[in-house]
Amino acid sequence: MVTDHQVRRLRMLVNREKTKAIAAAKAGMSEKTARKYLKSGKLPSEQEKNRDWKTRRCPFEEDWGGIKVYLEINPGIEAKTIFEELQRKYPGKYADGQLRTLQRRIKVWKATEGLAKEVFFAQIHKPGELGEFDFTRMKLLGITIQKTQFNHMIGHFVLTYSNWENGSICYSESFESLSECMQEALWELGGVPLKMRTDRLSAAVHKECNPEEFTARYTQLLKHYGTTGEKIQAGKANENGDVEQRHYRFKKAVEQALMLRGNKDFNSMDEYKLFLKKLFIQLNAGRKDRLKEEYEVLKSLPCVKMDAASVLEFKIGQSSTINAKHNVYSVNSRLKGERIKARIHSNHIEIWYAQKKVDSFPRIRGEGNHRINYRHIIEWLVRKPGAFENYRYRDDLYPNSYFRMAYDHLKRHTPASANKEYLKILYTAFMEGETKVDAAIQDLIASEKRITSIAVEALVKNMTGDIRSPEVTVRDVNLKEYDALLCTYAKAVVSHA
Repeated sequence: MVTDHQVRRLRMLVNREKTKAIAAAKAGMSEKTARKYLKSGKLPSEQEKNRDWKTRRCPFEEDWGGIKVYLEINPGIEAKTIFEELQRKYPGKYADGQLRTLQRRIKVWKATEGLAKEVFFAQIHKPGELGEFDFTRMKLLGITIQKTQFNHMIGHFVLTYSNWENGSICYSESFESLSECMQEALWELGGVPLKMRTDRLSAAVHKECNPEEFTARYTQLLKHYGTTGEKIQAGKANENGDVEQRHYRFKKAVEQALMLRGNKDFNSMDEYKLFLKKLFIQLNAGRKDRLKEEYEVLKSLPCVKMDAASVLEFKIGQSSTINAKHNVYSVNSRLKGERIKARIHSNHIEIWYAQKKVDSFPRIRGEGNHRINYRHIIEWLVRKPGAFENYRYRDDLYPNSYFRMAYDHLKRHTPASANKEYLKILYTAFMEGETKVDAAIQDLIASEKRITSIAVEALVKNMTGDIRSPEVTVRDVNLKEYDALLCTYAKAVVSHA
């Protein structure tokens, strides 16, 4: 096939060489072909004609009208679904190999006659104008704290112009988490953008049927910081595109940093928080120039942070428990019959009575769970040992596995008095310290002695000084021992064969 380059070369050579035959030979074509191109004065590409005819009849021509109806009613329907329907409707008419033909025709129809596709319009971001916030789950990264899987989320904030970002650990998409994470980011930034955008978080945005766009508490948060709220359309995550893209890049950066670190396990929550803080500093290091432009427009922070806690009031009933945010917690039995306030933060709950904080404990993740502290109720439970057997939250009254082992021991040896004896042991833990009682139980188990409340109390009273948890040393595994074991096994198999 003659190319445009050959014809151009022919035109140059025909004026230099003695004959057209020599020029054609040097251009790499026959003399006849050379005469044709010299006579037409056109390049090969200019003589090509677009083929607008079909080489064979489309096998779906007869049923194309019905196929179009499927596509017009539901543009998202797949060609394979339509093909399988045709095969069911007309057995033997269409072979499996014709699926690709239908897919090509539908693809052409969608591009020429189908619905207009959604177009994404690149936006011009202006300094200090917009900040985006969203939650991202970190479970797939496999982070652990003291060898225990740490399932959590990051409340992620991004400035769309400079891509400056910050994030805080949280466990749910509650308003408390939203408020604490957003405020943490703004105070770390040192300013407030003109507008704040979120996706349709239930903690911030009302459902479509509600006349108010944002929830009252989120509106109050925006007002406190003097900024304007924005929300994306339902199902349009691309409208929150900057923070969505930063989710991916942030988690990629975390993954790489963990690889450099050598492991995914942290000794404490504080160590993990420090790890994240250093990572955000590193990520933001290259954004200083554009961040300077942001600071010229950002609004000033208010004098203080807004209190992010929800406040619920309860009158403590007979069970000495409260049901806060769909989870049950115990409170001190001394508060029975009194009205208290529970200040619910993202990670913990505070109990207030008579304008004083009287207790604080971790907030439970999820819903339908419970946390009963034996110290709150043991003084009365020890007087009513019969209530322990069928107590709804009995499993919460075993501080650790050794206490449970003690109870099981009592049920085996003295079933009639097991509940009463165990509650006396628990009362000793309340009065003398849980660590000492735990050590006493372990001592009795190790020496294979009977576990009784009297024996535990006697051991506790004889203890002097602080009781420390025993240090456990795990010996390095010698792989040669496994090799020897495998060799022994192999020899045994051979000898039996």
